[in-house]
Amino acid sequence: MKRIFTPLLFVMLLPATFSCSTLRNYTLTEADAAAAIRQLLQLGAQDNLLAGSFSKDAIMAAVFPESLRKTLNTLNQLGLTGEIDRFTVTLGTAAEQTATRSIPIFVNSISGMQLQDAMRIVKSGGTSATEYLRSAAGANLRTAITPVMKEALNEYKLNEQWENNIAKPIQSLTGNRLNLQLDVIMAGLVSEAMFRKMEEREREIRANAAARTTPLLQKVFSRNWN
Repeated sequence: MKRIFTPLLFVMLLPATFSCSTLRNYTLTEADAAAAIRQLLQLGAQDNLLAGSFSKDAIMAAVFPESLRKTLNTLNQLGLTGEIDRFTVTLGTAAEQTATRSIPIFVNSISGMQLQDAMRIVKSGGTSATEYLRSAAGANLRTAITPVMKEALNEYKLNEQWENNIAKPIQSLTGNRLNLQLDVIMAGLVSEAMFRKMEEREREIRANAAARTTPLLQKVFSRNWN
């Protein structure tokens, strides 16, 4: 029995031993660092946003100026509370759909991203990879997903609700001018929500071995290179 068990145990342990040895002998390169950063960001971009990611409070903060939000606390007197509640719920649903439909835009942007000093980004830790993407491509990504957001708004006829049922009554009563470009406002909110999910995935990959689901991520993020 021992003669059978010992070779079998050796065979079972061999992959783990080989893997650990490979990681110990691995030397980080700029090319691997750049490829691993792209993989990390793409995994984060592909995470689905949870239902409820676009709460009423988040939407209110995005579409109404801070000075006006204080006035909106008296909406019961204006008779607009129910209208705004319905509007924000539907707008949240449209934003979730836009986030899902925008995943390919983020993934393609990451694939073509020109990385400067990828080694530094790997060594910096935290959410430095996501921060780099936000700085390098954030404005372009918001622009790219704006038409996707506009399509979702049209599906739910939200532009009409926003302009006719909410913006105009508020402007006539308070004099506050509102930004009527709902697609632009919400594209910014969606892109920021997606960046937050990418930050969460980046922290997880850097801190948790089980989250490193590819050989490249294991090699690059399994050691402190400083």
